[in-house]
Amino acid sequence: MSIQTTLQTSATPLGRDDLARLVARDIAPGSFVNLGIGQPTLVSNYLTEEQNITLQTENGMLGMGPEAKDEEIDGDLINAGKIPVTELPGASYFHHADSFAIMRGGHLDICVLGAFQVSATGDLANWHTGAPDAIPAVGGAMDLATGAKDVFVMMTLLTREGVSKLVEHCSYPLTGVGSVTRTPGAGTSTSP
Repeated sequence: MSIQTTLQTSATPLGRDDLARLVARDIAPGSFVNLGIGQPTLVSNYLTEEQNITLQTENGMLGMGPEAKDEEIDGDLINAGKIPVTELPGASYFHHADSFAIMRGGHLDICVLGAFQVSATGDLANWHTGAPDAIPAVGGAMDLATGAKDVFVMMTLLTREGVSKLVEHCSYPLTGVGSVTRTPGAGTSTSP
């Protein structure tokens, strides 16, 4: 499997919104997409109407729009990361189990996930660092990593300590084996 990587080419580090804009640009028109928790949720703010992207969120919504602001906020309308979102015309809501059937059943063209590490062979580690005091947070990541046709990883390239997150072999517990197809990355160093 070959992994495509988008690296920063300027001396100025890309911010999260810059990276989200790049990821949004690379999503093929007409795709069905899930945006993981954290940085990936920003991608919804940069998708264009012309792209005709349908966003699915694992808590049971199809047709999610960008992040809600001010008077748009409806406390009952959130994504899986508990961020208030908007709905697009034709949006639908359904049971959590049905949502996971979409994720597991190969119905998503792309999922965009954060990561702690990505290996040279496309292995993904994004739910636990292995530290004894870390709280594991796998959620639906394993389902997405194996169920989506393409897995994009949106992450910074370095940890806070300056260590590369692109590694020969993952040292953290794996979320998916050989599942990553694209890693747009920035040169700044923050958590996934």
